[in-house]
Amino acid sequence: MSLFGDGLDAAVQKAFTRPAPKSAPAQMRYLVRQLGGTRAVARLLRISQRTVERYVKGQIKKPRPDLAARLEREVRKRWQPQIRAKERAATTGGIVIDTRARLGYTAPIGSTDEDRVRHLAVALPPQHAARLFDAQQAGAGDRRLQEIVADALKEVYFQDGGRRAGSLEEVRFTDIEHLEFDL
Repeated sequence: MSLFGDGLDAAVQKAFTRPAPKSAPAQMRYLVRQLGGTRAVARLLRISQRTVERYVKGQIKKPRPDLAARLEREVRKRWQPQIRAKERAATTGGIVIDTRARLGYTAPIGSTDEDRVRHLAVALPPQHAARLFDAQQAGAGDRRLQEIVADALKEVYFQDGGRRAGSLEEVRFTDIEHLEFDL
């Protein structure tokens, strides 16, 4: 399970304007349109091209559980409102992170840098949302997404956009008890 990746996906799911296709034939037709043909869909889902054609024609309606899960995942990944929601968050409104986690930081000697559990609800500006979604799109793992969120919290929460804690070097974001994103 990917805590950060799944959290971003859930935030985007809430922003959908209309639901994704539900039935297997409708999902298959959608993927064929998106990928430009039955051969590409067959390769993606690891099934035969003929099987894809049967779903498209409605000759097969109920996929086996493993295929149903792959089909659902691939459709959800490509569903158009998701792309619009990501673009909107990245360019206009940003993204809100609500978390309860252990946060600490590296700072010069003489400052208190002890880790402690904090509950934060922080609106991250569009450039941070864009970095998160770009990294997720590029296949970044949870660790990399966590680093991006920590950098964003450092800049937005701890340094308040450059108004304080200018000598802060690194924020540590660990022991996550709760994490939720919202657009």
